[in-house]
Amino acid sequence: MGYLDNSIVTVDAILTKKGRELLARGDGSFKITQFCLSDDEIDYTLYNPTHPLGSQFYGQAIENLPLLEAFPDETQIMKYKLTTLPRGTAKLPVLDIGYTSIRLKQGASLAITPQTLNYLGSSQTFETGGYVATIADARVLSTYNGVGINTPEAERLNSTTTLGTNVSKTVIGTSINITGTTVNTLFAGQTTLQTTITIIGRDSGARITVPLTIVKVNN
Repeated sequence: MGYLDNSIVTVDAILTKKGRELLARGDGSFKITQFCLSDDEIDYTLYNPTHPLGSQFYGQAIENLPLLEAFPDETQIMKYKLTTLPRGTAKLPVLDIGYTSIRLKQGASLAITPQTLNYLGSSQTFETGGYVATIADARVLSTYNGVGINTPEAERLNSTTTLGTNVSKTVIGTSINITGTTVNTLFAGQTTLQTTITIIGRDSGARITVPLTIVKVNN
């Protein structure tokens, strides 16, 4: 990873690890249907409305910030997506799943139902478009699917299977069902398996990443 020269306009398009994975399948699952924008590199605290040279220079420090090259780790890039909210919004939407971390025994199940706070009024805590949930290592779960959204995209993602390798899996739903793996050989002498689940609101762009631990059950 490096920096781009921000004195010129550069379009640097690459595939993430997940994109490469879908392309390698060769089954038509690699389809670019949407795009989004983010401002990961921007530090808005540098905006200076007291700059001695006047209003044209208030954002000078921000405009001079270096830009990162595109890199393929989808868990570390484009975390802060741009979104459109009603005029006068004072708080950004945030996600809450009721846990700061998840710990499951082998074979145990859990339904994760995200809520979006500070979104479209205090009375609404769900997003009609649902949530995108990505687990970094799908091997640690025997069940991982989304429910509540029945679009072709959601159905395709929720029916995708992963076998034998350390790969991520993404599902869409208003609720996410998970079950800890019962395959003992994955533990390789350890008592736990660890990974992360990242959930993103499809309407708000809000996101949360929580650690997931699967605990081996001694038989």
